[in-house]
Formats: sequence, structure tokens, C-alpha cells
Amino acid sequence: MYNDGGIDISKYSLDEFVKNTGQKDLGQGKFELERDRMLEVNLNGRVWIKRGSMVAYLGDVKFTREGVMEHGLGKMMKKAVTGEGVSLTKAEGAGKVYLADSGKKISVLNLKNESIYVNGNDLLAFEESINWDIKMMKKVAGMMAGGLFNVKLEGTGMVAITTFFDPLTLKVTNDRPVYTDPNATVAWSGNLNPDIKTDISLKTFVGRSSGESIQMAFKGEGFVVIQPYEEIPYVTPTA
Repeated sequence: MYNDGGIDISKYSLDEFVKNTGQKDLGQGKFELERDRMLEVNLNGRVWIKRGSMVAYLGDVKFTREGVMEHGLGKMMKKAVTGEGVSLTKAEGAGKVYLADSGKKISVLNLKNESIYVNGNDLLAFEESINWDIKMMKKVAGMMAGGLFNVKLEGTGMVAITTFFDPLTLKVTNDRPVYTDPNATVAWSGNLNPDIKTDISLKTFVGRSSGESIQMAFKGEGFVVIQPYEEIPYVTPTA
């Protein structure tokens, strides 16, 4: 179909739009990247998802907010300290669930008896077979609003994480440590235990108007994932 100017406008038809944007079964498993910012979960059982991340679903699926004592007293106490950044919802049943988080880019990781730490704000979903626990970096608790917490995920199964724009993974070696801005740090390998480093001389370069510049120091053998964006963690206000 051509307009009066001889330009083919058939690509703008409603049928073409539906065809180009329609859902496609890619056969990638339980977690499938329908778009780089949209995750399709082929559900047959249960998965844990970030609260508020469901944008659509098909089939017989039930969503339940996690109970206060669902994961035991230890995790309940940690969640009380770290705020709402790791609030989860159970998705149970059979069907397709579509997840997204503020238009952030999604990466799917298939753990095979492996472990990874993920910033609490950047965890989108994980399979029930994955063990998880909240970890708090106490050294930074008095330096940043709400401190700095992350989630350790380990076992075998699929995990989905999010980043603002494209992630970059840096290799950490014994002779080459890596230093990162905590607000730009998304994830790191489970064998690494970062320290906190402060540097007053850097505060003017990273935009901090007062106090010391805080960096995460990764040493050893592993990797760290960063994003080209300083994400300020959301913390539930306290009375």
C-alpha cells in the first residue's frame, strides 16, 4: 500500500503492528526474554517475583504477597532493617506471567550450583529452587540512607536481574582489584566479599556534596556487574 507520495505505508498497518509486537514462544525455558525489558515466565508451579513487577498474565495464576514469617524470623528481622527493597510476591499456578520494572533492562542467569549477590533493588525474579538470604553491609549503614543490602542467591535454577541500560561485567583478579560506586553496583560473584573504602578526595568527582566518597572494593577472583546509572535505593520511612 502506497500513499500519494509513492511511499509504502503498509508497514504502519494495524495488522503489521500486531505482527511485529506480538508475543512469541522462543523456547528458552521457564524464564524467557520476550523483550530486553520484558520477562516472560512460563509458569508451572511457583516462582518468586519482585512486588509490583507483574504487568500481565495468562492462565490460572495466583499472586500472594509474602507473609511476615514466611521465610523465618531471621529474614523477617533483616527485612525490617533493610526496608522494602526486597519485597517479594509468590506467583503460583500454570500460565504465562509478564514482568517488568520501570523499563529497566533484564538479564537472565541460569545458576548451576552457583551463587551470586544481587543488589536488592535489582532482583526481579527467581525460581523456587534457588536459596536466598539478605546480607547487610554494616560498615556502610551509617554512611548511606538505609545502609547497603543485597541478596545472596545460590543453588540451581533461573534468576532475573535488572539494570538501567546495558550492564558491564568487570573481572576481578588477585592482582587487579575493582572499585565501584555502590549505587551503580548491581551484582557480583558469590565468592567475593567486598569491603568499603572511603576517599574524601573523590567526593567532588562523584557528585557527593558532603562526607566521604564511598566505594565498594572487590578483591580476589570473580566478577562484578555495574550499570551506567547511580540508582538510589528506596527505603521505607520509619516513624
